[in-house]
Amino acid sequence: MKHIARKRFGQHFLTDGFMIGAIVDAIAPKPGQAMVEIGPGLAALTQPLVERLGQLTVIELDRDLAARLRAHPQLMVIESDVLKVDFAQVAQALAATKLRVVGNLPYNISTPILFHLLDFIDVIEDQHFMLQKEVIDRMVARPCTAAYGRLSVMLQWRYAMENVLLVPPESFEPPPRVNSAVVRMVPHVNPAAVDGQLLSELVQVAFSQRRKLLRHTLGQWLQEQAYANSFDVQRRAEEVPVAEYLALALQLAAQNQPASH
Repeated sequence: MKHIARKRFGQHFLTDGFMIGAIVDAIAPKPGQAMVEIGPGLAALTQPLVERLGQLTVIELDRDLAARLRAHPQLMVIESDVLKVDFAQVAQALAATKLRVVGNLPYNISTPILFHLLDFIDVIEDQHFMLQKEVIDRMVARPCTAAYGRLSVMLQWRYAMENVLLVPPESFEPPPRVNSAVVRMVPHVNPAAVDGQLLSELVQVAFSQRRKLLRHTLGQWLQEQAYANSFDVQRRAEEVPVAEYLALALQLAAQNQPASH
């Protein structure tokens, strides 16, 4: 029975064999590695991956698809919303120190998934995701470009990222209205030890009015935080490199620490 793509799950199924091969080659799975695939759908990537790995864990929300996947002897199926999955528990269940995570992410919730995975970065070796090209452009964007924003800063703090492959709409059924791409995300070994919540708030404030100079947004917010050092707020948010946002978050955290006697 043919599975009809469900709009509410943002389902677009990859059908182009050549493209599937190129994606699997970019992921480069090795036998015995602990890999988790998010949203396997009709198993277009799942099958070639499991052939190289030997076994694979998949997370699927659609119960019809999950039932279909359970019939596969080499798959462990987690039927769940990925945003509720504890990846540290998955690693433990697989007796793995690190997981490789892959997936053709549903475009309507790709950003929440990326932020959810940040919480489990300690158990992740790398991530390969197919996403809307525009989202990947934002993830890997450099300062002083239109695509550079909150997503760029938050993810570049924790990962080295590269856009490894362009995937055109005609590779899918039904074809999406946008170009897709595959991103490789490798966690930094020694990221700046920043309070993620503080950084997130700071960056959100900075980019809340990206056309304006930072003195209107971040400058006022820093005054409210009684920030004692100097920070150049005569720039726009997109002109500030990731390293400077990280340094600012570290200074703020240090300033707010109660003095020890």
